[in-house]
Amino acid sequence: MTQFPWLSFIILFPIVAGLFIPFIPDKDGKTVRWYSLVVGLIDFAVIVYAFYTGYDLSNPELQLVESYTWIPEIDLKWSVGADGLSMPLILLTGFITTLAIMAAWPVTFKPKLFYFLMLAMYGGQIAVFAVQDMLLFFFAWELELVPVYLILSIWGGKKRLYAATKFILYTAGGSLFILLGALTMALYGDTVSFDMSIIAGKDFPFKLQMLLYGGFLIAYGVKLPIFPLHTWLPDAHGEATAPAHMLLAGILLKMGGYALFRMNAGMLPDAHVYFGPILVILGVVNIVYAALTSFAQRNLKRKIAYSSISHMGFVLIGLASFTNLGISGAILQMISHGLIGASLFFMVGATYDRTHTLMLDEMGGIGQRMKKIFAMWTTCSFASLALPGMSGFVAELMVFVGFATSDAYNPIFKVITVILAAVGVILTPIYLLSMLREILYGEENKELVEHTNLIDAEPREVFVIACLLIPIIGIGLYPKIVTQIYDATATQLTEMLRGHVPSIISTTDSVVQDGDLSMVTLRAPEIK
Repeated sequence: MTQFPWLSFIILFPIVAGLFIPFIPDKDGKTVRWYSLVVGLIDFAVIVYAFYTGYDLSNPELQLVESYTWIPEIDLKWSVGADGLSMPLILLTGFITTLAIMAAWPVTFKPKLFYFLMLAMYGGQIAVFAVQDMLLFFFAWELELVPVYLILSIWGGKKRLYAATKFILYTAGGSLFILLGALTMALYGDTVSFDMSIIAGKDFPFKLQMLLYGGFLIAYGVKLPIFPLHTWLPDAHGEATAPAHMLLAGILLKMGGYALFRMNAGMLPDAHVYFGPILVILGVVNIVYAALTSFAQRNLKRKIAYSSISHMGFVLIGLASFTNLGISGAILQMISHGLIGASLFFMVGATYDRTHTLMLDEMGGIGQRMKKIFAMWTTCSFASLALPGMSGFVAELMVFVGFATSDAYNPIFKVITVILAAVGVILTPIYLLSMLREILYGEENKELVEHTNLIDAEPREVFVIACLLIPIIGIGLYPKIVTQIYDATATQLTEMLRGHVPSIISTTDSVVQDGDLSMVTLRAPEIK
């Protein structure tokens, strides 16, 4: 246990600070927004300090660990910690949420409630990545649903109640599988405990593992999202405000990916071997289906939302690759998309604030009047289409190469998967460049120009995009600045998963019996 409870402070500080917002004398929201921004900056600074002083890059195990007994009868504890899976996402959460608070500057309707919800989400999101108790994880998972629902239903668009209701029904419905799975795993065997490390050490029967894995896949597949559980996301993005967009795309989707790594792969490795091909197929469907659907969208928010669904398909393929490169690429893809998705949706909000429309048919030629907006849109779109030199390119390349070189699948299955995924990669620049053409190029919409104030980007907006583009380009040019955070954990996870593939175990056993270790080549089975 560390001397100072860094993670507990990081989780609780924004929530407790948010409780003081109602008592701040403020009528127009200016004081509250500065207060919230300062709280966000302090919490992010503490995250960075704790990372640099208390996190060992070479250690694959949990660090910054804290554990306090809560209900001893069922071994329920306030238990938090960070390893290579969670630390990058904790850093990402602090970074994106702080920028989202800055993006919320135009919010004038009920600002105290809005910024309180933003700070509550700040702590809740970090808790999801940090807690090491299954029941506590469920509580944290549910905590972040309430602020998102309220932000959608109060500050959303015309169909905000429909979108918010659909969001809560999908995500709360999926949460039931988390609760049932957590109770089953905790109560199984002689030891009753919700501690993740104890649960991971339990020897669950194969059939129970398959049932638990399927339930968790549904629960986390809603949040990732995985086809066909994705339909809440375009509706939510279609009605959300820019700060909510940034948190949805930048953080909330990553919770689903993180949980698949932590629970499905980490705690149920035998079932993961058999669900691997299913994850690959679902990943390919995500990539191709969402890319094709994005073509048909005339609403700017929905187009970017389907683009997000497409990019998250690479996370599934990487997770199921059974190679260190593929798994590392999947983690990097979550981080990369968090940055790129937040930047794109921030640009959507900035464009809507000026044009008051989301329909591409009503735009056109606005780049002539707003040159900074033009440059920002273009750069963020290039990042999304995986331009070399930007983070998306590195992450997707790692997943491609990791899966293509995997020895866990039939060669024909690998070729078909890579070809179909490549189709999605090819489609991405087509629909993104087409979107840029409709927004920025061509003749101006005279009615739009006459009835709106097409002012160029403000310093605040340039600063937000610059903050997002610096790590996007930095990771693209030198990925090690991020991959070194999780390399040790990713390597350990890969070795553990490969150790549960049947042919590796059988090959090892036969070699040991023969007593000859000279010509051994461990190969995973061909999963057909």
